[in-house]
Amino acid sequence: MMNVKILEHYQKLQSQSLKGKDVLRVDEFTGEELSYLLQSALQLKEMQKNGHLYQPLKGKTLGMIFDKASTRTRVSFEVGMYQLGGLAMFMSGKELQLGRGEPISDTAKVLSRYVDAIMIRTYSHADVELLAEHASIPIINGLTDRFHPCQALADMLTILEHKGKLEGVKMAYLGDGNNVAASLVLAAAALGVEVRVATPKGYELEVEVAEQTKLLAAKSGAKVILTNDPQEASSGADVLYTDVWTSMGFEAENEIRMKAFADYQVNEQIAKLADPDHLFMHCLPAHRGEEVTAGVIDGPNSVVFDQAENRLHAQKAILAAVM
Repeated sequence: MMNVKILEHYQKLQSQSLKGKDVLRVDEFTGEELSYLLQSALQLKEMQKNGHLYQPLKGKTLGMIFDKASTRTRVSFEVGMYQLGGLAMFMSGKELQLGRGEPISDTAKVLSRYVDAIMIRTYSHADVELLAEHASIPIINGLTDRFHPCQALADMLTILEHKGKLEGVKMAYLGDGNNVAASLVLAAAALGVEVRVATPKGYELEVEVAEQTKLLAAKSGAKVILTNDPQEASSGADVLYTDVWTSMGFEAENEIRMKAFADYQVNEQIAKLADPDHLFMHCLPAHRGEEVTAGVIDGPNSVVFDQAENRLHAQKAILAAVM
C-alpha cells in the first residue's frame, strides 16, 4: 500500500504539470522545470525501491519508434511504462509504413489516434520536430543526431544523488561535441553546473548549442569553458564525462577519429587532475581502451551503472509529467 505522506509529496510535485509537452531538447524546459523533473524522478525512484505501487498511467500506451539500435532506451522505457501501469509498444521504423515512404506528418496524425505519446529514437532531429509538429500527443526524443535529452536528465539525476547538489559542481566533458554532449551541457548550464568541454579542433559543439549554453549559464550563474585542452577542462573537476569517439552513423570516419581523439582519452593521468572524489560518467556503451581506460571506468570513482539505472527513473518522471 502506498505511504500517504509519500503520495502527498509526489502529488504536490505533480501540481507543476507539464502534461502534453513535447520533450525534444532540454533547453525547451526552464531550469525550474528541469529541477521539478529531477525531484519527481527521485520520488518515483524512492517509491519503486520501497515497493510502493504507483500507477498513474493505467490505460495509457506509449508508442516507441526505433530506427537505431538500443539497449538502455528500449528497456528503460518499456520497464518504466510497466511500472507506471501503462503499456509500451515497440515499433521498428523499417516495419512501419514510414519505411515505405509514408509522410511523417501522416504517421503522426494516425498514431495520435491510437497511442497517448510517442518516443522515437532516430537519426534526423528534423524528422522528430516534424513528427511533433503534426502529432496531437507528446513526442519524446529518445535520441537523434543532435540531441539526447533523456540521457542528460539521467546524468543530472546521477550527479545530484552523488554530490547532493548541482549548482557549483564542476563538470568536464572530454571528446566529441556530439548529441550526448549537446544535451548534457544545455541541462548542466540551466541547472547551475559549471560546464567545461574539451574537444579536438573540428569536433566542437555546434555553434548554436555553444551559444545557447552560454545564455543558460548566464541566467543560472554557471561558468562555461570551451577548450581544445583536455587537461585544462579536467583540472579540479568534480565530474569527468566522456562518450564514444565514433557515434552511430559515423563508422566510415572511425580511423580518422581514432587519431583525432587520441589525446582526449579519460585515463589515470587525466583522473589525477580531477578532484580526488570526482565521479566518472559515460552514457554507455563504452569502448575500453579507446575513450576511457578500463582502470577508470571500472574504478572506484565510476558511477556509469548508476547512470544507466537512472535512465529508468528520469524517463518515468518524464512519462508521468507529459502523459
